[in-house]
Amino acid sequence: MTEPTLTDHIVIAGGGLAAQRAIETLRRNAHEGPITVLCGEPLRPYDRPPLSKAVLAGELDAADLTFRPDEWYAEKGVELRLGRHAVGLEPDAHKVVTDDGSELAYDKLLIATGSEPRRFELLDGRPNVLPLRTAGDSRELGRMLTTGARLVIVGAGFIGQEVAATARKLGCTVTMLEAMPQPLVGLLGEELGGWFADLHRAEGVDVRCLTTVTDIVEGPDGRVDAVITGHGDQINCDAVVVGIGVVPADGWLAGTDLGPGGVEIDAAGRTAVDDVFAAGDVARPFDERVGARVRSEHWEAAGRQGAAAARAMLGLDVPMPPIASFWSDQYGMRIQQLGYPHLADGQEEDGDRDARDFSVTWTRGGEPVGGLLVGRPRGLPVLRQAVEQTFDNDRKETVTP
Repeated sequence: MTEPTLTDHIVIAGGGLAAQRAIETLRRNAHEGPITVLCGEPLRPYDRPPLSKAVLAGELDAADLTFRPDEWYAEKGVELRLGRHAVGLEPDAHKVVTDDGSELAYDKLLIATGSEPRRFELLDGRPNVLPLRTAGDSRELGRMLTTGARLVIVGAGFIGQEVAATARKLGCTVTMLEAMPQPLVGLLGEELGGWFADLHRAEGVDVRCLTTVTDIVEGPDGRVDAVITGHGDQINCDAVVVGIGVVPADGWLAGTDLGPGGVEIDAAGRTAVDDVFAAGDVARPFDERVGARVRSEHWEAAGRQGAAAARAMLGLDVPMPPIASFWSDQYGMRIQQLGYPHLADGQEEDGDRDARDFSVTWTRGGEPVGGLLVGRPRGLPVLRQAVEQTFDNDRKETVTP
């Protein structure tokens, strides 16, 4: 690993939140060298959470989501290569190969290429079938969601649920198909997952669990006119959203010691390769609290990791990250989750589920290790403090006097 200098040429592969926070942190901490960003999309770095809500509903234009204006990047000496992405890495030569065949030399590299939607081969390439990952996806789907349009959502994760809530707001007929017994079973368990299913049913969404798509009715232009489920039901549709998860966008790193399955990093974003760092959805950080590598696909983690990697590039201290959390907005309600529910051996609940105002605290040995807040946005700082105290106490108990 070469010693950091304030004049290093830093290349960032990826133009999302992790990249933006890295840029800001570098310039805030006196880095003077050139910064080159391969943005992948034809937009400046922008905020993605509104894509499934305000942008999809036509209330915001994607251009309104950009973090900074063009002038800011010019003033900060940041070169944005819009629409360009990395296709290969030569770590020994300190070069990134881009999709136009050029090579880009770096002193330090931040891998922030994010993730890409899991593919569903049966539905791939159909003109009215989309994931919801980019501004382009959101604009295209928004054009399809006119009043009365019939939307099928494959997958009932948080993105699928947010799309369902927005589509109902637009007056669409929505059917949401989930292969598991309830939505979010892997994260929340069947009982809480059932609450989410009932939430959407109460808003007019046809939620069908233990249901998969096994065939389609194809229109003359290759569109999907209907999906056929494993139960033999035919569901007619005008549009289909596939939301069955994401995978790290690390295919371009083939042949290196990075990936597959996400780029392994420490808490400061360092990888096993000299002068290469990673942050965001593409990364697999080591979480000291649970003693394992845990990928996060959420906004808060991407921003924090981008800033941490930038500090490490400059040789600065990187504090221990806070407990991971994320949020979802549905039907005018904020839903937040924090911590490690998989570690719990019990749970406590407060509030009224029917009123969409409640909290669940997951406990281990009676101490909080995570929680879910529904309609209680102000409760997150208190919950975070309680969960962090649990793990702080655990660390103190493992220290030998």
